[in-house]
Amino acid sequence: MIKLSLAATLSGFAAVTAAVADPATNAPSGPAIEPAAPVPPARWNWHLQNTDIVQTDPGFPAKYSGPYSLDSQGEFKETVSMDLYSGVRLWPGAEVHADLLAWQGFGLSGTTGAEAFPNGDGSRIGTQEPAVSLARLFIRETIGLGGEQEAIPDDQLNLASQADISRITLTVGRMSAKDVFDNNAYANDPRAQFLSWAFIANESWDFPADSLGYTTGATLELNQPHWTVRYGWFQVPRVSNGMGQDMHYLEAWGMVTEFERRFQIGGHPGTVRVLAFLNRAHMGSYGQATAAAQSSMTPANITATRAYRLKYGFGLNLEQEIFKNVGIFSRIGWSDGSSEAWAFSDVDRSATAGLSIKGEMWRRPDDTYGLAGAVNGASHVHREFLAAGGTGILAGDGALDYGLEKSLETYYDCAVWRTIHATLDYQFIEDPAWNRDRGPVSVFGARVHWEF
Repeated sequence: MIKLSLAATLSGFAAVTAAVADPATNAPSGPAIEPAAPVPPARWNWHLQNTDIVQTDPGFPAKYSGPYSLDSQGEFKETVSMDLYSGVRLWPGAEVHADLLAWQGFGLSGTTGAEAFPNGDGSRIGTQEPAVSLARLFIRETIGLGGEQEAIPDDQLNLASQADISRITLTVGRMSAKDVFDNNAYANDPRAQFLSWAFIANESWDFPADSLGYTTGATLELNQPHWTVRYGWFQVPRVSNGMGQDMHYLEAWGMVTEFERRFQIGGHPGTVRVLAFLNRAHMGSYGQATAAAQSSMTPANITATRAYRLKYGFGLNLEQEIFKNVGIFSRIGWSDGSSEAWAFSDVDRSATAGLSIKGEMWRRPDDTYGLAGAVNGASHVHREFLAAGGTGILAGDGALDYGLEKSLETYYDCAVWRTIHATLDYQFIEDPAWNRDRGPVSVFGARVHWEF
């Protein structure tokens, strides 16, 4: 499962000065862009990106292992991704965009064993030979409401243009829910920023997506100079973390709303985003699966309890520049934790915080240093299910001595030449998949990314 491995943001606003934003993510930031000289609307564009990641862990102590455990003997894995983006203007205000994705390789232990999984470009459907998929194909209609305008820069998922700051944007087609929601200028894109799943999205939001991180849906946004409100409706997988979409549209769907407020503190831009989601899918019940396991004296089987159920939760997302080229961020999330994890991660409670520093102070303005920590938790019924031998998207050690999963990541991203960047990354995970009987784990990584 690639979750955000190819993170992109269709509705971003200009990046905070300290941000490192992959153009494919369009990461939004602080206050609205100041009115600029008119930009002639581009009729078409195309872009290409490639990201190569290698990671290894030297092994770690473990009292036992299960079907979805990290390999305690140590591993060395690599992933490769490449995207060919193209966009065409259909008429004034309307654009169609496509993203052809190719990928190869595997995450550690088949992308299982830790909720703060170390590789955001890793896939649960990893492959020895290159595979190709149409990751995105959507149309976006922008309706200006008059008033001051701002420049929309050219990037992988936007055509250069001039747009009213006050506007309505409708997007329909195949996309990532993360293209529009839960963005952050400092922690959003595993190709240029933090690699861990814990820092590229709110892990408590089980956002609708297939195993690659994409789905079909529609989003509606109302943008104003200092705030934006968003709504999205998406299809959900037919099975947990599966590729096929559930076609029972009235029974299976994911909805999300988000309010974004942009501001300045002492002349430094900041943003707060509040998110709420409601999913309905053919999910199992942790409580029912655990009760059945205790009665039968067999490992908990979530599939036997599946029915169309609701799952809901909330998220808070903060970013703030504190000095020039220095920014901090945080995400906090909560979900009800009673129904089966369906698309992203198993996390029911999450909290992250970190900082990002641009290299201008040491005369490397295109370099970035990042440091962040995360704490993930599971609901009480979820813990009992895993202790009874149940498995989820990422977790499943066969047993459980529950403890909060704590993780730390630090990276240095170096601009090598033009748009070529090389990164060294280190991650430390304590009580992986909430299990005090396993770990801690150290993961060492390197990344090369280029684009044009």
